[in-house]
Amino acid sequence: MPARSDDIERIAADWLARRDGEAWRADDAAALEAWLAQDAAHRVAFLRLLAAWQHAGRLDALGAGLRGAGVPPRGFWSTSADAGAALRSDPAAALDSFAFAPRRQAPRSRLPHAMVAAVALCALALGWGWRAFAPVEAASHATALGDVRTVPLADGSSTTLASDSRIEVRLSRRERRIDLQQGEAFFEAAKDPDRPFVVGSGGRRVVAVGTRFSVRRDGPDLRVVVTEGTVRLESDPVDGVARPAALLPAGSVAIARRDGVLVRSMPLAEAAQLVDWRSGLLVFRDTTLAEAAGEFNRYNARKIVIGDDAVGDLRIGGSFRWANAEGFVRLIEQGFPVRAEYGRERIVLHSP
Repeated sequence: MPARSDDIERIAADWLARRDGEAWRADDAAALEAWLAQDAAHRVAFLRLLAAWQHAGRLDALGAGLRGAGVPPRGFWSTSADAGAALRSDPAAALDSFAFAPRRQAPRSRLPHAMVAAVALCALALGWGWRAFAPVEAASHATALGDVRTVPLADGSSTTLASDSRIEVRLSRRERRIDLQQGEAFFEAAKDPDRPFVVGSGGRRVVAVGTRFSVRRDGPDLRVVVTEGTVRLESDPVDGVARPAALLPAGSVAIARRDGVLVRSMPLAEAAQLVDWRSGLLVFRDTTLAEAAGEFNRYNARKIVIGDDAVGDLRIGGSFRWANAEGFVRLIEQGFPVRAEYGRERIVLHSP
């Protein structure tokens, strides 16, 4: 079974430390060469650590052979006028008095081993952190009023944004993170047990591995509809008090408010109708006219306005095209005690 990359890095660091130690012998060099030849990953790891080690030693190399400070003082390399004249008149004579300083053998210690280990650990930590958190995809997506759009994601997932919605996408090798900043979105999360699919909004998080669900933001409130699989709804603490997570299987509809989470279970077909806006439909079942008007207003610039409470409390049902708000109002006029005033920017509903 191939060694993991972090194991290879540790072995390479050990070889590098032993090579710079006191007891390095010819058979050790042969063993190192054999290990490097076993796998290209061995040689790559060793060379990467060697480069880091050599880079760390460059400042020491600038002061090689000098006592005290490693960098020569200003004017160190300049010569006196007499010495310059002698050198120009008789270069050979100048060389007679020139001698190399004896090379001082650096004392052997365990410090190089510790420093190599530190470099290796840093390389491992940086490499692991990059692999875990470096974004694979970072993007923003938004829709205008009356626009519904499906966006494919780099991990094989996709999201459909409802009208006037906005999300921020951050996909890494450790987590797939979506921030729902406004509106509603339906998610088809590709299965990846090692990378949870997390949709955050406000102080809530909807966590899935591979499933289909929608998340809708209404001010501080959140609605979650699950049409396939299971998701977990998590909430931040309120006033220092932790709030329990809720598991939502397919057919669940959860309404999360500051005072808690209300979960309803319904037949899967009925739950799926709550996300039929993707195909241009709004489905109402024993819904107040005020709530229905609010749904149409999410998709249309021309608003339906409830003129009095009696009209708003009427209950309706059926499927309607959200792009045809005026046709919806005319049907309501025919079947209910409602009078409509049609204006350019709004339609006002009154009792007759």
